Amino acid sequence: MKKAVLTALAATLLLGCTSVSSTVVSGQDLVAQSGEPVAVIQANALGLTALFHMVDLVKSDLDTVVNKMLVAEAKAMGATKVELKEARTTPRDGLYALTGLIIGVTSSSAVGVAVK
Repeated sequence: MKKAVLTALAATLLLGCTSVSSTVVSGQDLVAQSGEPVAVIQANALGLTALFHMVDLVKSDLDTVVNKMLVAEAKAMGATKVELKEARTTPRDGLYALTGLIIGVTSSSAVGVAVK
């Protein structure tokens, strides 16, 4: 039983975790600088690295959350572009590399407004 639980935990960690949340806003709400706002979208991804963040076991970076998650969700909602409001990721260089000594967990997130 214990071996099965550890195997399931290891498999879950290797798959990583991604999440995309969105809420539809009306065109009259003033949340976008240009164009008609469609939705506010938030994308999050957790990753897993090894050896001082040099080896990505599960990828989590700004390219993943902005291009593959945030923009993809906006296009699926009928938007033509995304106004990026916030983006952040776990630093991996310099002293931050020490946090990924053997196995490290990284996090990336982005928030944007989908606009027609």
